Amino acid sequence: MQQVGECLYLYAREAFHKIDKKKEMITTEERQENQHNARVIIVGGGITGLSLAAVLAEREIPFVLLEKKKRLGGQIHTICDKGYTYELGPNTGSISTPEVIELFNFVAPEAVLEVASNDAKRRLIWKGRSFHALPSGLWSGITTPLFTFRDKLRLLGEPFRKRGTDPLESVGALAERRMGKSFVDYAVDPFIGGIYAGNPYRIVTQYALPKLYRLEQDYGSFIGGALRKALNRQAKDPRVTKEVFSAEGGLSRLIEALESKLKTKGSVITGAEIVHTDYAPSTGWSVTYTDQHEEKHTITADHYITTVRSDLLHSVLPNEIAPLLAPIEQLRYAPITEVVIGFDHLPEIRTKAFGGLVPSCENCSILGILFTAEMFRNRVPYEDSLLFNIFMGGDEQSLNPDEYSDEELLCIAERELRRMLSIPANRNASLQHIARYRKAIPQYDETSPARLERIREIEQAYPGLVLAGGIRDGIGLAARIAQGVSIGKEIATHIK
Repeated sequence: MQQVGECLYLYAREAFHKIDKKKEMITTEERQENQHNARVIIVGGGITGLSLAAVLAEREIPFVLLEKKKRLGGQIHTICDKGYTYELGPNTGSISTPEVIELFNFVAPEAVLEVASNDAKRRLIWKGRSFHALPSGLWSGITTPLFTFRDKLRLLGEPFRKRGTDPLESVGALAERRMGKSFVDYAVDPFIGGIYAGNPYRIVTQYALPKLYRLEQDYGSFIGGALRKALNRQAKDPRVTKEVFSAEGGLSRLIEALESKLKTKGSVITGAEIVHTDYAPSTGWSVTYTDQHEEKHTITADHYITTVRSDLLHSVLPNEIAPLLAPIEQLRYAPITEVVIGFDHLPEIRTKAFGGLVPSCENCSILGILFTAEMFRNRVPYEDSLLFNIFMGGDEQSLNPDEYSDEELLCIAERELRRMLSIPANRNASLQHIARYRKAIPQYDETSPARLERIREIEQAYPGLVLAGGIRDGIGLAARIAQGVSIGKEIATHIK
């Protein structure tokens, strides 16, 4: 009987092996057919490229997505270790555009949108020797120690101040002009540090925070504009809640769900190295790339969309475009180092907030701390566990992470964490992880007009080309998703 069983097992294994090989051949043939019939080539498998591909997939427009790395997601990367679930790269997004909801609807039920707890609405700012809650109302605004008494009184005159006339006015200069220096130091500066990891006096409002810029230009006042917009709730899309979001189990679940669904609709190729790109008005776009097995392939399409960083554009565009890229390549990127620290048991410390931001005037070694365990479910191994994401570096931070080893940075981050949250010395960390990003966040500074103008000129000169990604249209998950969806809809309209 044992020999009969072994024979049956071997027979079944061989049969399943043949079926798997046949499936693999069919998948390869389908991929080659999809490549041959592609209407759109997307370069970059980050959230922008994937969001664009999702729109094309829904409209049954053939596409090929090429990603240089062996995994999709770009900077999005969820890690599960020792019972902790944490992000390396983007940690959260804001439901500030309806496209976020549309994308999750596309992948449902494989990935589920998770909204942060109410604690995420509370933001902390470090001043002196402790964290203080950022004011959320009139009384807290009057009593907060973050702002000077003079600036609190000065705020009463904000609705009556003149509009700015400088289209390149920085966020810091705009806020100081309308609200006062202490508001810049303890609200705007940490806010810009938390989003852009940049200097508020170098970040240009019109390009980095266009809604804030329009608030003054359209209504003449931050306070008056905010009140008038609040009264006009009928025009607001009910899906846009501004709530903080992730995906259940981490953002990589969203990427995995997108990959799974897109592979049935188009051609998604990882480990693809672009060798040559060409454009001809009569034939459109032609791209030659090598796959993971170093085999060459050439594909053609009517539309060619890049989503890569500015310094990588020359490697994915035709040679004749390279000399035109100088204004785009001037885009600076802030370096970021992320340190993740978890404590299995820390019941005496409770941090009911989104996190704590550290103003640059406080001369600390970190930009801020994210309180992940307070926001999302099932991210820590025990009920009394805590998980922190600590960010260091930035565009002009006093501490340069490149001057320190990983071990030294871990020590600095943990030292600041313990000091700021009064974590006892006898409580040992159960998890430590460090990740460095030398080109993390684009800085929308005074070079933005020249960069955007050159992007427009190149796209006009080369029909079917779209230069997308973080080089324009904002940063953050919502902005990247919105851009990808918008481009996808424009292409679909053009094709059909």
